[in-house]
Amino acid sequence: MSEARARGARAEKAPVPLLDLGPVAQLRAGRLPRRLTQLMAGLVLYGVSLGLMVQGALGVAPWDVLHLALTRFAPLTLGQVVILASLVVLLAWIPLREKPGVGTLLNAVMVGAAADATLALVAQPDAIVARVVLVVGGVVLNGVATALYIGAQLGRGPRDGLMTGLVRRTGASLRLVRTLLEVAVVVVGLLLGGRFGAEFGVGTVLYALGIGPLAQVLMPYAVVELPAAAPVEPSVDG
Repeated sequence: MSEARARGARAEKAPVPLLDLGPVAQLRAGRLPRRLTQLMAGLVLYGVSLGLMVQGALGVAPWDVLHLALTRFAPLTLGQVVILASLVVLLAWIPLREKPGVGTLLNAVMVGAAADATLALVAQPDAIVARVVLVVGGVVLNGVATALYIGAQLGRGPRDGLMTGLVRRTGASLRLVRTLLEVAVVVVGLLLGGRFGAEFGVGTVLYALGIGPLAQVLMPYAVVELPAAAPVEPSVDG
């Protein structure tokens, strides 16, 4: 009896698998209301986190260095640039043969909209302590948001899919591909006029170093368990 309890305890502690499902399988996998709610909450919080980091003015996420630079060349808000950039990145999915899901399409729109709403509601403080709070809070919130929307198992975001597609095609590690992509967008953003300090700064480094470990710690609590019978496509590492 004690051995059975021990096996049960081990089973309870086992991590919930993150399945690699096609778009139709994602919708048929079950628990859809819970997953859609979690997905939308994660995407809204992701956009809020970006807005907080921008208003902290101590450095933003790598992709946002590029997004902010692009706002200088067109009468567009940060959120609008995020949306347009997401759609452009999705075009790169075609040769990579990545499959979008519901979460992919919602990601392309909701993150940018939430970022603009946050920028409209949260003023940029003068006090350095308040700015540090915004940046650190933005990074932590981004980790929570990442775990929530990925854990909903309704499809990768546009930039996530670009990374995983390149991993599939090149055989390189996910860490290497992500690092090269983020360095590339930061460099392009700086060449287009991105500012050191406010846009590429301490917050950028904190994000780059912290978001992976944060998401990894939070993911086991956010992944929605799907029925074992749900179809599984080949994994990124396969």
